[in-house]
Amino acid sequence: MSDSVQIFTSPHVLEYPYSRSTGPVIGAFLTALRDGKFVGVKGDGGKVIVPPTEFDPESGEEATEIVDVGSAGVITTWAWVEEPRLDAPLSQPFAWALIKLDGADTALLHAVEAPSKDDIATGKRVVASFKPAGERVGAMADIRCFVLEENQ
Repeated sequence: MSDSVQIFTSPHVLEYPYSRSTGPVIGAFLTALRDGKFVGVKGDGGKVIVPPTEFDPESGEEATEIVDVGSAGVITTWAWVEEPRLDAPLSQPFAWALIKLDGADTALLHAVEAPSKDDIATGKRVVASFKPAGERVGAMADIRCFVLEENQ
C-alpha cells in the first residue's frame, strides 16, 4: 500500500452558451446606434422612452411605435468621476450623466467628456460622439461618450 493518495482531477468548464435575440424594439435601438443616431419608443400615454422598452413602464401596455429622437440633449443630473476605473468608458476624468435627448421624455445614462467638473452642470446641452462608422456594431459602446455642445 502506498503512503501517497492520488486525487482524481478532471477539467470542467461551467458555461451557458446562448444567443439572445433583441426583438423589434431593442433591435431598432441598437441598429440606430450602429447608424449613428437614436430612436425611442412611444409609450401608452404618448411619452417617448429612450432607451426604448418593450412595455410602457407606467401602464404595462406594449410599446411598439419607434420614433426618431435627436443626438443632442440636456443633462438632467450627473456625478463626476475623478479617477476612472480601468473598465470605464473614458480614461481621463469624466461625468456619468442622465441625458434627456431632444424629443425624448426620459433620460439615458452615459459618460460625458468635459475639461473639468466645473464645466459640467445640470441643464447644460451635450451631443453624442459616436465611434467611426466602420467601428460601430449595434451596441451601447458605439457611443464613445457625450461632449458639451459648447465645445463642439
